[in-house]
Amino acid sequence: MLKRTIRLAAVTTALALAAALSSTALADHSWNDYHIARTANPFIIQYVDSVNSVWDGVLVEAVQRWGQSSVLEFDQVGADDGDRTRRRCPMISGQMRVCNAAYGQNGWLGLATIGLDSQGHIDQGTAQMNDSYDWYWTPEEMNHVMCQEIGHVFGLDHTSEDGSSQGTCMDYSTDPSSQWPNAHDYDMIEQIYAHLDSYNSFTSSGGDDGGDKPCNAPPGKGCNKFGANVNVPMGLLVHSSRHHEVYVASRPDGGYWVHHVVLAPEPGKRR
Repeated sequence: MLKRTIRLAAVTTALALAAALSSTALADHSWNDYHIARTANPFIIQYVDSVNSVWDGVLVEAVQRWGQSSVLEFDQVGADDGDRTRRRCPMISGQMRVCNAAYGQNGWLGLATIGLDSQGHIDQGTAQMNDSYDWYWTPEEMNHVMCQEIGHVFGLDHTSEDGSSQGTCMDYSTDPSSQWPNAHDYDMIEQIYAHLDSYNSFTSSGGDDGGDKPCNAPPGKGCNKFGANVNVPMGLLVHSSRHHEVYVASRPDGGYWVHHVVLAPEPGKRR
C-alpha cells in the first residue's frame, strides 16, 4: 500500500495548492506571491532566446520594457531558434527560455510555465507563443501575449479577467493600450521583491533538465490536455476562467511545476 499512500499524499498536497491558486486573481496582481529568491536587488534574470525572426523584435521590446523595473535586469545568455528546440522549449535550471512554434490548434495562445523549488521559490521558467493561431496574431496582440507570459515567469498575475482594459499587458483586453507594462506593474514588482531571501533560486546550473519526465499523453488527453510541447507534465487543473487556466504538477525534488495557459478564442473571433 506504500505507492497508494504516496499517491494520495501527493493528491492531497496538490489540492491544497489548488485552493491557494484559485484565489490568485487579486487586485494587486501578485501571482500567489510566487517570486524568485535572491539576496540583493536589483537581480538578473538570465534568459535564452528561442524565438524565430518573426518574434525576435517582440522579445527584445518586451525584455526592455520589463527591464525598466528598478529591481529587474535581463541578460541574454544564449540563443537557439532551431525548430526542435522551439517546439520542445526545454527548461533550463536558473534561466528563462522564450519560445514560439506551431504547437497546434490545441486551445492555447500562450503558455507560461514556472518551476518552484522545495521552498516555493521560482527556479526556472518558460514562455511560449503558439503560431498555429496565425489569424489571431496582430502586432498588438503579439506584444500583449509575449509581455504577459514573461510577466508570469517572475510572479505577476492578471490585473483583471473580464476583458476590460487596464492599460497593461497583464490584463485580457485587446485594447491597443494594453501591449506593455504600466506604472502599476512596476510598483507591483517592487512590492513582490521588497524583501530579500537567504539564497538565490535563479542561479543557473547550465543544465537542460526540466526536472521531470515528459507528459506522454496524446494531445487532448490527461496531463496533455492542451497538447503542450513542454518537457514537464501539465498536471491537475486548479483554476479556470473564460480566458485562462492554471495547472500544477509535483516535482520529484519536492517542488512544483505551475502552468499558466492563455486560452485561444473561437476561430475568427477576438478575445
